[in-house]
Amino acid sequence: MQQTIEEELEAGHAHFVNVTRLATSLLGDAIFANFLLLGVAYQHGLVPLAAASILQAIELNGVAVENNRQAFLWGRRYAVDAEAVRQTAGFEKPHQPAREQSDLDEIIKYRSNYLVDYQDQAYAERYQGLVQRVRKLEQSLDLKTEADHTALTEAVARSYFSLLAYKDEYEVARLYSNGDFEASLAKQFDGDYKLRFHLAPPLLAKRDPQTGIPQKREFGGWVLPLLRMLAGLKTLRGGKLDIFGYSAERKQERQLITDYEQDIEQLLAGINPHNYDSALEIARLPQKIRGFGHVKQASIESAAETRASLLKKFGGKDDVDIFYKA
Repeated sequence: MQQTIEEELEAGHAHFVNVTRLATSLLGDAIFANFLLLGVAYQHGLVPLAAASILQAIELNGVAVENNRQAFLWGRRYAVDAEAVRQTAGFEKPHQPAREQSDLDEIIKYRSNYLVDYQDQAYAERYQGLVQRVRKLEQSLDLKTEADHTALTEAVARSYFSLLAYKDEYEVARLYSNGDFEASLAKQFDGDYKLRFHLAPPLLAKRDPQTGIPQKREFGGWVLPLLRMLAGLKTLRGGKLDIFGYSAERKQERQLITDYEQDIEQLLAGINPHNYDSALEIARLPQKIRGFGHVKQASIESAAETRASLLKKFGGKDDVDIFYKA
């Protein structure tokens, strides 16, 4: 998750703090983690309130006033000198800032491995093949700086992956049943607990009569074995036996992949130093497609309009087909 957040935000905009451990070490209870994190956020200028107002609110609340005040102050100190606070808390290992995933080989390797788990080796090789073709061509271009020689490849590596790894029923089932979800629960909770899943199965979910959006239903922990079984059927994805693949949404997601591959082929055939920037914008377009359902549909339509103008600018046909269609 940390890696995903880092990739979505601009460099330096993400801050990761183990506030649970810090609060326990500094104040004796993880319950003060929230105010410690609030202090970090405040010191980074992310809270539009005065410190005095926050401290006054703590006093007015009247619960663990001194500890919450100290937690807020420790958070502010952490934002200024994280290592000093960590040492005071007794952390043995010096803090290492989260490494930005800037190495292109690592970006490609991570996504290739993910796609093997998502589908299979052939699917990952499909991804690698297109990315490496872009990389080879980009290296041959006479661009202005060394930095330019990887920008397009990185854009394709990120965008193509985001389209290939669309979150369908098989992927949701895999993420719940591959062991990571249950391991995270075991770390956070002790004793007996009950699981409740809020899902909108495509073949069972009713749609809101006004919005048309599928309505989620509550399911108990008994669905986990079913999710494991469904995850094992991921090889059916996109084939004739894929019962989910006949929905309009799944058809559109597969079409987006095909359309993007065609776009990249067009870029490879006509790119030069003069239209490189336009090619870069086209390659990055899928990263603007976010969300699910109607939210995703709106972003697809917006990307389609942008794509049409960019292809004209790149040097394509006067009348550009809209591939990103419903």
